[in-house]
Amino acid sequence: MCLLGISLYISPIKFVFKNGSSNGLSAKDFNPNDFGIFEVEGYFNENQKYIDVEHYNLAFDLDTENEILNGDVTIKGKLLKPLEEIHFNFYDNMIIKTITLNGEKVNYKNEGTDLIINNEDETEDFTIRIVYSGKPVDLGFGSFEFGEFGGSSAVHSLSEPVYSSTWFPCNDLPTDKALADIFITNDTSKTSISNGYLVGSETNGNRKTFHWKTVYPISTYLISINSAEYIQFNQNYTSITGEDIYLVHYAFHEDYEKALIDMEDHPKYLEILENMFGEYPFIKEKYGVAEFLWRNGAMEHQTITGMSFRYYTGKKYFTDILVHELAHQWWGNAVGPATWKDVWLNEGFAKYTEALYWEKTKGFTALQSTMQSIYGDFNNGTLYNPGKDLFGSKVYNKGAWVLHMLRKEVGDETFFKILKTYYSLFKYKNASTEDFKNICEELSGKNLNQFFKQWLYEGTGILVLRYNWEFDKNKNIKLKLKQVQDGFENYHFSIDVLINSKSSEETEKFYITSRDTVLTIPANLKPVEIELDPESWLLAHIWEEKE
Repeated sequence: MCLLGISLYISPIKFVFKNGSSNGLSAKDFNPNDFGIFEVEGYFNENQKYIDVEHYNLAFDLDTENEILNGDVTIKGKLLKPLEEIHFNFYDNMIIKTITLNGEKVNYKNEGTDLIINNEDETEDFTIRIVYSGKPVDLGFGSFEFGEFGGSSAVHSLSEPVYSSTWFPCNDLPTDKALADIFITNDTSKTSISNGYLVGSETNGNRKTFHWKTVYPISTYLISINSAEYIQFNQNYTSITGEDIYLVHYAFHEDYEKALIDMEDHPKYLEILENMFGEYPFIKEKYGVAEFLWRNGAMEHQTITGMSFRYYTGKKYFTDILVHELAHQWWGNAVGPATWKDVWLNEGFAKYTEALYWEKTKGFTALQSTMQSIYGDFNNGTLYNPGKDLFGSKVYNKGAWVLHMLRKEVGDETFFKILKTYYSLFKYKNASTEDFKNICEELSGKNLNQFFKQWLYEGTGILVLRYNWEFDKNKNIKLKLKQVQDGFENYHFSIDVLINSKSSEETEKFYITSRDTVLTIPANLKPVEIELDPESWLLAHIWEEKE
């Protein structure tokens, strides 16, 4: 998500209304907790991890006039151990008309967000059909919204992290990926879009049903619908595999001309990301961007990113967001998080992809400036298991910095091999931070326990480093380093030291393991200047203390 990138993407620049005025909302003003984000682990019942959903058949009929969603959902799967009750997530404001288990009506309870279906016979294989209707509650970042654009109704969903259950019953664990058929019925004037590929559409009077199908597994929070009066346009792109990718965009009529400009570089984005990470993961389906009514960013629904109407400018102002959301098709969608504690594997990876894109297209200085633009103190807890801060800047920006430092630690060749291997091993599956760490260690041959401990598991904030130096009579530089941060007692890190004399520049590399360190560096001439970390590879606040 992009929160201002909830790849969500939430963009760090001010939003601009269509009349050109700004509402003054920026990333620093955005508080995900204002949207009701909570610590998601407590949302799940213990029994849900023993449910393996294999397929969702989701049929939605949209009553936009009365803002009612009519749903007919069939869930097929199996239990990994005998259970007398099958627990799904589903908000109890919706009116359930009937539930059947393997064709027979069954007793159930719907309390809060917990739908409990009686399974007295402890049936292992199940087909559960749930017919219901109601107006979905609007939670999180706007889990399901009936709205209007240009005088015409528009509907969209945005379920990250755990709000799919506001509009359809499901096992909302990100690890329970399944296949899906999605049917969306609305007025014939509307185009209805979802994940996967379009099987076809059927018109019945003044109603039109679109049928979308996935051939790759999908987590429930990535399932989406958009239904509005769209203009569709396509682009051509051939994957590095030699296969054509169906590349499609949907824009509101008023923004069509802008969209043609804003979206035109997607073939280039795809080519760069495929070469860095591996083939596009959903090649038999599509990739597309659909304009929607969420005001605060963009969301990486699998194969169909939702993009705020406020980001259609016709001036390509939001390349970062488009690259970020596309990156999520690899990081977050194909390779999903094992738990929401591992969300940095989604957002940090997508954020660093932005920097890699600029490096690829504009050079190393663009990488440096991009990383400096997302520098921060990040004092509000650890990167792993961020609690309620799932979509704060720490998860995005510190996550990107961790990858940046890891790249320096293992070297470019190994780093990009790590990314491709991680993708290849966990494609269409879910991975934990430990899974990623194991790959890093195996391919680099390094013990990275300290690195992950200080930057992900235990350390809060960043490295804060003071230094001073003197040139002694024996022609040695005495370089004194002192860590003064509070968030972690003693960082271990590699650091480049640039020694600038009148006649030359030399860079020495050191590995620091103590809070207080004195380095002795032989030199023929007294330096004019000594600079630490000249290329900005460390997430650190460094300053020289003049004596």
